[in-house]
Amino acid sequence: MSSFILKIRMVLRTLLQINREKASSMLEFELKELENIFSLLILGGFVGMPSPPVPIAIELLPYMERELVIMLARTDMAQDPIGSLMGMLEID
Repeated sequence: MSSFILKIRMVLRTLLQINREKASSMLEFELKELENIFSLLILGGFVGMPSPPVPIAIELLPYMERELVIMLARTDMAQDPIGSLMGMLEID
């Protein structure tokens, strides 16, 4: 009887761990998307969206180095997404 209870506890611990990992990965994905949206709001003039006043955008620019790198990486992938995937897989 006690071995059955121990097995049930182990299964429940495993399920809880899987649930935590899924939740944290979803939060990481949402954070990346929110950073991308923020950078698009600040630098929207580059893509044709209305942008905030220029002094505000210039003041925020030094803090947005990471967001700019992410945006540039996304534009590279947007031009040729299949090519970038094949490059990661090293398929000739």
